[in-house]
Amino acid sequence: MHFDYLVIGGGSGGLASARRAARHGAKVGLIEAGRLGGTCVNVGCVPKKVMWNAASVAEALHDAHDYGFEAKTGPFNWKKVKDARDAYVKRLNDIYRRNLEVDCVTSIEGYAKFVGPKTVEVNGERYSGDHVLIAVGGRPKWPSIPGAELGMSSDGFFELEQLPEKVGVVGAGYIAVELAGIFRTLGADVTLFIRHEHFLRSFDVMVRETLMETMLDDGVNVETGREIVKVERREDGKLKVTESRGNAVEPFDALVWAIGRVPNTDQLGLDTSAVTMDEQGNIPVDDFQNTNVDGIYAVGDVTGKHQLTPVAIAAGRRLADRVFGDQSDAKLDYENIPTVVFSHPPIGTVGLTEDEAHERWGTDGVNCYTTRFTNMYHALTTRKTPTAMKLVTVGAHDRVVGVHVIGIGADEMMQGFAVAVKMGATKADFDRTVAIHPTAAEELVTLR
Repeated sequence: MHFDYLVIGGGSGGLASARRAARHGAKVGLIEAGRLGGTCVNVGCVPKKVMWNAASVAEALHDAHDYGFEAKTGPFNWKKVKDARDAYVKRLNDIYRRNLEVDCVTSIEGYAKFVGPKTVEVNGERYSGDHVLIAVGGRPKWPSIPGAELGMSSDGFFELEQLPEKVGVVGAGYIAVELAGIFRTLGADVTLFIRHEHFLRSFDVMVRETLMETMLDDGVNVETGREIVKVERREDGKLKVTESRGNAVEPFDALVWAIGRVPNTDQLGLDTSAVTMDEQGNIPVDDFQNTNVDGIYAVGDVTGKHQLTPVAIAAGRRLADRVFGDQSDAKLDYENIPTVVFSHPPIGTVGLTEDEAHERWGTDGVNCYTTRFTNMYHALTTRKTPTAMKLVTVGAHDRVVGVHVIGIGADEMMQGFAVAVKMGATKADFDRTVAIHPTAAEELVTLR
């Protein structure tokens, strides 16, 4: 079967691009072997946010007494939340399926493998396209050490039927700190193993150090400079881990690997398509999502950059607009992409870190405005979490090139400030904006 547009991958980027192309009148086929929605919907940001919400409710229950409520609750029922969460994800899968039908996109179930430049085989059938999009995403990375299989990936986190009493999390990225925070806030004893001295190394030093301080205060055992080299199962079923210095740490009920992700390109047969990959298996693309082969494109995590769901969606839609919507200049601007880490407390950030600004403009042209305070929510609570904010500006007019926030509400306030940064707002523009009081966000327009 031949299509105008053949999309390989039913995740965020593939779905968005396929539907947009179909709305432009293209005959579209979409190939997906698993559940529609990809990583984000099934084993990523959507179910993770549900669990983060559950942990946030636990924090509110802890604070309820300070606000005058004599609340009595039983133990946290992980299984109940898991079942409700899984049902919610299943509803989303069904919505995606119906949306493809509404937009007249042909859905093809199975794994695709290239057998020619623009032809793939799925379950013994061949499909081709004038234009082909590769949007197969990625999967969790596993370490090559003895006993690695005794642990679980971030995918396995969503298969847990109960809350482990004692859990180890290995990794230094946003997935590691998010899962560690969820486990701890819901009542688990958590150890976070970091290979270097810091986690979230690509984030501004202010937010990562504040989060480290808060996690330690919350009782997370953060082991820095630790690389796990072996995992063993004890006779009682619990896990023992050995780190590179020879020290053994035990026992753990569960161990989660959150050490990165790898692209799902190894089984695609890309050698027959002539599409090139880098050493990590990512597919390099230009500013318009073009691979090295004319008419074959890639979007999302498989490109190895800005691995965020909204980025894949935006890039996929703009690609379809360019190829099928007569918008020859349509492309995604990858500058100033906002992002949130659903840690406890959350982090919101957009633009350059202070260090990145100095690398680009030197020391003289960069100014930073910072503040740290306790959110008014904690006015009555015995439990306290910090809020810290930083504006990074450059030039004589103090153009804002970075906004970094950690604290209650950071996840929601960042979207609006990202618009301002994208539009080229200056510190004076921020200062001229009337503050909304009493909020945490007002601090960003009153910094001195």
